[in-house]
Amino acid sequence: MVIRHWLGIRLSALQEQSSASYPSPFTLHELRSSSGFTLLEMLIALFLLGGVLAVILPRISFEEDLRSTGRKLVGLLRTFQGQAAIDQTPLRLYLDLDQGLYWMMVVEGKEERLPLDPAWKLPRPLPESIRLTEVSIGQDKRMSGRVGVTFFPNGRIEPVTMYLMDDKSHLLGIAVDSLTGAIRVSDERFDLPLNRLIPDRVKILLKASTQAGAGGTARGGSPPPRGVQ
Repeated sequence: MVIRHWLGIRLSALQEQSSASYPSPFTLHELRSSSGFTLLEMLIALFLLGGVLAVILPRISFEEDLRSTGRKLVGLLRTFQGQAAIDQTPLRLYLDLDQGLYWMMVVEGKEERLPLDPAWKLPRPLPESIRLTEVSIGQDKRMSGRVGVTFFPNGRIEPVTMYLMDDKSHLLGIAVDSLTGAIRVSDERFDLPLNRLIPDRVKILLKASTQAGAGGTARGGSPPPRGVQ
C-alpha cells in the first residue's frame, strides 16, 4: 500500500511537470492572442500599408512640385516688382507657354536688353512635370506663344493671371491685381475677374512710366536670350 501510494504521488507530479513544460495547443493559441499579432497578421498589415502609400505618395509629390513652382513664380513677381521700383527702370518677365521657359529683360525706351545679373543670362525652365497652360494680361488670354508681363517703376504690375498644370492635371492659378498689387494663389480657376477697370488717374501714372521706359505689354517682344529658339 505504501509503495502504491508513493508511485501515485510521483506519477501525478510527473504529469503536472509535463503539462507545465508542454502546454496544449489551446493554451498556445490563448497566449499568442493575448500577447500580440501573429507573423501572418503583421505581413498582411504591412502589405496593406504599402498599397496605401503607393497611392498617396505620388500624389503628394506631384502636388508639392506644383506648389513649389507656384511659390517660386510668386517670389519672382515680388522680386521684379521691387527691383523695378528701386532701379526706377521697367522690367519685363517673358513666359514661353510652348517651351515652358521664362526669362527677364530690362526695358530701355523702345529697346530691351539682358539684365546685368548673370543669373538671368539664360532662360529658366519650368520643371518637366509642370507646364503653363494659360496666361492672361488683362482681357487678352493666351494659351500658346510668348507673353510679357511688365513691371513699372511706380511699383505696379500689369494685371496677369496664369495657370500651371502638372502631369496629373492638378491646377494652380496665380493672379495679380494691378490696382492693389495683391497676388492670389488658388488650386481652382478664378471665377471672378481680378483685373478690374483701371481708373484714369492710374492710367496717367502708367502711361508716364511707359513713356519713360516700357512700351507696355509685350506679346512677341524682342529676341529672347540665348537658349530660346
